[in-house]
Amino acid sequence: MVAYIRELSVVRKKWLDEESFKHGVSLCQAIPGATAMQMAGYVGLQIRGLKGAFVSFAGFGLPAFLFMTFLAALYSRYHILPEVKSIFNGLQVIVTAIVLNATYSFGKGSVTSITGLLIVLFSAALFFAGVTPFLIILMAAFINIVIDRNRPESHATSAFEPFNKFQLCKGPLTIFLFGTFFGVLIYFLNTDLFSLAVIMAKIDLFAFGGGFSALPLMFHEIVTVKAWLSDQTFMDGIALGQVTPGPIVITAAFVGYLVQGLAGAVTATLAIFTPSFFMLVALAPLYERMKGSPRFLTATQGILSSFVGLLIYISIQFAMLVPWDIIRISTVIAALIALLGKVDLQYVVLAGACISLFIF
Repeated sequence: MVAYIRELSVVRKKWLDEESFKHGVSLCQAIPGATAMQMAGYVGLQIRGLKGAFVSFAGFGLPAFLFMTFLAALYSRYHILPEVKSIFNGLQVIVTAIVLNATYSFGKGSVTSITGLLIVLFSAALFFAGVTPFLIILMAAFINIVIDRNRPESHATSAFEPFNKFQLCKGPLTIFLFGTFFGVLIYFLNTDLFSLAVIMAKIDLFAFGGGFSALPLMFHEIVTVKAWLSDQTFMDGIALGQVTPGPIVITAAFVGYLVQGLAGAVTATLAIFTPSFFMLVALAPLYERMKGSPRFLTATQGILSSFVGLLIYISIQFAMLVPWDIIRISTVIAALIALLGKVDLQYVVLAGACISLFIF
């Protein structure tokens, strides 16, 4: 999706030059949230300020929200039908392959040292022990900073400069006030909706490294802690998230709809995107200073390594839910080969659904 955004904004429309676009990609990969959503917002921010950021962010996410809400409504009504059950029973295998592939891809780009590998194993072990993933993420960042400071070659000096430009606060303050108003409103209207919003916002704030990093956090909060959905239903939501346009975290709309209906879908979607949108607007003018800080870069590297460990945990959990036989083993191997060969995710999911309908 980032490649499509580049084609539109740099090549066809010439809204940004190549250097500015690369700067945006670097920023959006360093802050939490879905990278493609962030890039859409970044393009709007560069050419039309806060209003442009909001319009492009909303325009990018709206089709995915509408599509996912429609599918969630169909799912809630028809998922008990035998044919539908067959499709999703088979898609559990495809989802397992998707998360395994995400773990490999994430790990290949994030784990570049022995320290990173140790953080991966440490994070996975803590998750299996029942430690909340949010604490694991913070611990990983802290451990990597401490280790980096103790290295003789480390130059952990801050590159931050004092910020005294109050005009930089205008955009972030507007979003903060909107988020606060939204939170207070739903608190008085429905405390369950408020709880859903807080959980989704917390997930977004910690989802470094793109949309897939939100899955372990969402699984922990929605399935393990709140028990709002079963693990099989959550896997079905991931499968539907792969056949909709937009980022994987649009699964939040599926979760919200099944928990609180249409109001839940709207609330969960707004909450899963607003915090990272706030960070994008707040940090875009300051990112050149931020990325010059070794501590910032070291903390980010530790966080990304921890997500590999969390994804390993989720991969094992999902694999344990599948009643493995020779057909399912063959299917997961074929799906993994296709994904590693860069076959489009939607084709893999749709092929899996067809196979499921006729075999399972």
